[in-house]
Amino acid sequence: MLDMNWKEFLYPYEQVVAELLVKFNSLNEEYVRRGMYSPIESVAGRVKSISSILEKAAKKNIPMNRIEYEIEDIAGIRILCPFVEDIEKVINLIRARDGKDMKIEEERDYITNIKPSGYRSYHIIVKYPIHTVCGPKEILAEIQIRTLAMNFWATTEHTLKYKYSGNIPEELQERLVYCAEAAFNLDKEMSTIREEIMHAERLNEIKNNLVTDIIENMHKLYFVLKIDDMDKINTDFAKLWEDGNLEELRSFNEQLEVMTNMYHV
Repeated sequence: MLDMNWKEFLYPYEQVVAELLVKFNSLNEEYVRRGMYSPIESVAGRVKSISSILEKAAKKNIPMNRIEYEIEDIAGIRILCPFVEDIEKVINLIRARDGKDMKIEEERDYITNIKPSGYRSYHIIVKYPIHTVCGPKEILAEIQIRTLAMNFWATTEHTLKYKYSGNIPEELQERLVYCAEAAFNLDKEMSTIREEIMHAERLNEIKNNLVTDIIENMHKLYFVLKIDDMDKINTDFAKLWEDGNLEELRSFNEQLEVMTNMYHV
């Protein structure tokens, strides 16, 4: 199998990653379009390199003709969440698709059951159906769900493992475990101010939408008002924008809407 056509072998996995990226990114965009809070910060995907596949097969004593059945993470998707609480929401979103466009094979909770290294993440192994020129096929894929802090730690540990060929010095490993705990404490602390953060984001979104309406109304009035009148409106708007008072901005926009109705623009 070493002389197999790897490009042909990996193509279905590339197709799975591409389709899953579209699905979860579209889900995230739908939250945004509806003006709802999204538990998804970002989504990324990758197909394992040939060398990584062979290395894992050798490590786990997997015969070459069993690779596609026993290596579950050749196709991988990583979903990052803003807060720890969002991980459960994403898990439930995936569970809701079970039996529809994918089938859940196994769930591994490395957040409750932390690995000795300090690694935290939630893994879901799925079978994803695709259609190839040779007919339908089910491909194993791994979906990892974690927070930004967990991902920062995991990425750093992965880099160090690569540098030390998997044998990280004991002292450095101890420091990594300490850092993993610090990262998780950061996640917990961020959760305590979650409502404040979300409230600030909502206010910012309201302000942005309000400013968009104001500018649109100003554009409408530009062609019907005198230059001096428009200069005053621009000056007033600049001062209100600098002050950042939402109620005053809202009142200002209401005045502009009265004027646009008056001039039928």
